[in-house]
Amino acid sequence: MTHTAEIISVGTELLLGNIINTDARDISVALSRIGINVFYHSVVGDNAQRVTEAVNLARTRADIIITTGGLGPTYDDLTKKSVAAAFGRKLVFHENEAEKIRAFFKDRLGHAEMTPNNLQQAYLPEGCVVFDNGCGTAPGCAIEADGIHALMLPGPPRECRAMLEASAIPYLEKLSDSAIFSHNIHIFGMGESSVEARLEEIMRSSENPTLAPYAKDSEVMLRVTAKAAARDEAEAMMDPIIARVRAELGDIIYGIDTGTLENTVVSLLRARGMTLAVAESCTGGLLSKRITDIPGASKVFLGGVIAYTDGAKTTLVGVPRGTIEKHGVVSPEVAEALAMHVRESLGADIALGITGVAGPGADEFGNPEGTVHIALASSDGVFRRSPPLFYDRTRIRVTAASHALDMARRYLDGLHV
Repeated sequence: MTHTAEIISVGTELLLGNIINTDARDISVALSRIGINVFYHSVVGDNAQRVTEAVNLARTRADIIITTGGLGPTYDDLTKKSVAAAFGRKLVFHENEAEKIRAFFKDRLGHAEMTPNNLQQAYLPEGCVVFDNGCGTAPGCAIEADGIHALMLPGPPRECRAMLEASAIPYLEKLSDSAIFSHNIHIFGMGESSVEARLEEIMRSSENPTLAPYAKDSEVMLRVTAKAAARDEAEAMMDPIIARVRAELGDIIYGIDTGTLENTVVSLLRARGMTLAVAESCTGGLLSKRITDIPGASKVFLGGVIAYTDGAKTTLVGVPRGTIEKHGVVSPEVAEALAMHVRESLGADIALGITGVAGPGADEFGNPEGTVHIALASSDGVFRRSPPLFYDRTRIRVTAASHALDMARRYLDGLHV
């Protein structure tokens, strides 16, 4: 049987933007793992009537409803009451849960006084399945009526994640006869609309598995998703789709399930037994940060220099003053000099150099915002790239760093840089 779910996140602080709703994300990921489709996310403030209305609406379009938040001891914790009302249940006192709450205060919060309102958390809908809270005081629960299941989980992310994995997922696994499996195809060098245009026929004709594009910072990800009883069956369904995408897009695909360009580059460097150094200007250390975010990068990344000013390029990296005066600080020649000199000074197998104008506006020499020059120096020579970048300062810096990583990836893979 195919199940559909709606997640209702309760909390005025979510509507006000005071906190990020990570609970809904975590639950969606977990449900997809066990083959339950999430069709709707709703966010409702701490208002009993609106929570009840949200639950009643969810009952018309989903057979699994999962709420987060509103299970605590204060006056605005109204979720259990509202959900129980929507399902025609009354709340009953669970002495066993009350004892757990008392023990929590005594054993783990010995310095804190337990006020009477904490026992509000021991009132649960009649006939429910109780979910133990190993991280806090508010138990969760599940109720069912007319084939519709409502699961109530606490709002604090740590408590929600723990209860989700320990109690909610095992409860839901008994309802599902399949699981969802997926692979992520990572692309750099083509925009989302162009990727979709190239793959439109595959996307439209595929129902199981499906193929969907997702735009990310300066790149595109395609997700291939199959629903099947077992992974082997799902893999057999996804393999032909992945092969068709590879045939259509070629070497702009930089990996399958590799995560990021920087992860791919570090993996390739380690596999080839090679080292990397960088000298960056307009990216201000972003390229180095992205590389060193990867665990194990120290085995392949020798270091980086942030040569932000003309003087730093000359004194720290060794770019000849004459090169800057002749070609300008934002030029292919300076990017080349940055890469060559940092490679030599650090003894790296390959090196990247970046110079450009991140904005806002043009620089003092008239180079427009988004002018960026990148070079890769190696024993095979120096390679250049000058991509036209745009949007804003942050996007320009991120995309410039991505282009540098892509040059390294292509060189290490033996592709045209």
